Amino acid sequence: MQMTRFGIKTLTAGAVALVLALPAMAAGKPDLRDLPEIDDSMLWVALAIEISDRCPSIEPRTMRGLNYLWSIRSRAQALGYSTSEIKTYVDSDVEKARMRARGEAYVRAQGLNPRKDADLCKLGQAEIAKGSQIGAFLRLK
Repeated sequence: MQMTRFGIKTLTAGAVALVLALPAMAAGKPDLRDLPEIDDSMLWVALAIEISDRCPSIEPRTMRGLNYLWSIRSRAQALGYSTSEIKTYVDSDVEKARMRARGEAYVRAQGLNPRKDADLCKLGQAEIAKGSQIGAFLRLK
């Protein structure tokens, strides 16, 4: 058993996540997932990554995406969220699964099948053509 210098047992990942989320709850701040300016921004990045990973004719604009992620982090910090609160949100398996479901719903809402690579290519091409935030993270090869 690992001990900290205060003699407290090492906590499970779930307990750590809960402990890290407590300051936000105590301060009356909403969860990051409940802030559209943060959560929607993360969705656009996640969709662009999925499209670029599964569509051979589209590649990511990696630096643009990384800069955007840094801006999301900065915005969350400006709203009073700590680095640990942000990390908990980003690393959470529950949040990753929820974000995947949101992404799949977005693809379906465009009349496409999120399980078909060809449909993700169509979505990527459409997002690039309309100059959307998703499209800003992508380019045709």
